[in-house]
Amino acid sequence: MRFAAYEHRRQTRVAVVADDGVLYPVPGVRSLTEIIDAGGGLSALLELGAATLDVPPGPHVSQVRLLPPLRPASVRDFVTFEEHVEGVRRAVEGAAGVPEQWYAAPTFYFTNPHAIYATGDDIPMPPGSAVLDFELEVAAVIGREGRDLTPDQARDHIIGYTVFNDWSARDLQSAEMKVGLGPCKGKDTATTLGPCLVTADELEPYRDEDGFLRLALTAEVNGEVVGRDLLSNMSWTFEEMVAYASRGTRVVPGDVLGSGTCGNGGCLAELWGVRGERTPPPLKPGDTVTLTVEGIGTVSNTVVPGTAPVAIPAGRRRTRERP
Repeated sequence: MRFAAYEHRRQTRVAVVADDGVLYPVPGVRSLTEIIDAGGGLSALLELGAATLDVPPGPHVSQVRLLPPLRPASVRDFVTFEEHVEGVRRAVEGAAGVPEQWYAAPTFYFTNPHAIYATGDDIPMPPGSAVLDFELEVAAVIGREGRDLTPDQARDHIIGYTVFNDWSARDLQSAEMKVGLGPCKGKDTATTLGPCLVTADELEPYRDEDGFLRLALTAEVNGEVVGRDLLSNMSWTFEEMVAYASRGTRVVPGDVLGSGTCGNGGCLAELWGVRGERTPPPLKPGDTVTLTVEGIGTVSNTVVPGTAPVAIPAGRRRTRERP
């Protein structure tokens, strides 16, 4: 089942999306976030969706403005594709290969849950950046609270999936990570989620014998295909990622966990690292990025000019005087 958040005639609604694109509005609900926050998990969402199909249909998806399917409680972005790590390290850090430590655990960082965009939204250039990139990912959404989960237990805590574009200012990212922390402003301006939330049961037919979702992934810039991969090339399953995220803490309804960027052109920086030059060039205002994930859908956004950075002083070199 697919759920979309949308705006139509100045009203914000949530609907079940039928196979033909007709929207069936969920009665009395303005936000998918409030449904997920209730913590009933996948079974409760499916029951609600089944009941909604009995109500009169609403507009077609082509007649509305889609919104992000949810407002995340938090966003963890993992890095689970070897090919991406290898290419981007060469492009951003000037280093070769995959660090041995990468294989020890599914590493992630927290990104900005307050900078979520929908398909169709314009994406502003990050202030101070001239090297903007996209990143083609899939995100799992948590529907039930859990702590110290095993991977088997974690499967019951995933309510659904959505397409995830981790917009990245590579020049800011490269400078920040020399400090040994980050990325911060290199990833802070925008993340696209959409076009809808696909419930976890819908993707079970794509699961392979090793537990990975074998979904075809395609990235286009201005209508030209620049990347293709399979989601099953991840080195960890989503269940393993959720289990790791819950270690010693909680995952809660509305948490979003990104797969990390796929390989074979899942972002421009990987291609730059492989080719030794910025081909294709960094994104600029007017460029349109379209990302498609089999079984989930397509998100498309156009880059527009951003704002100038607000100036702050450089760090002071202190005398280290003591009291």
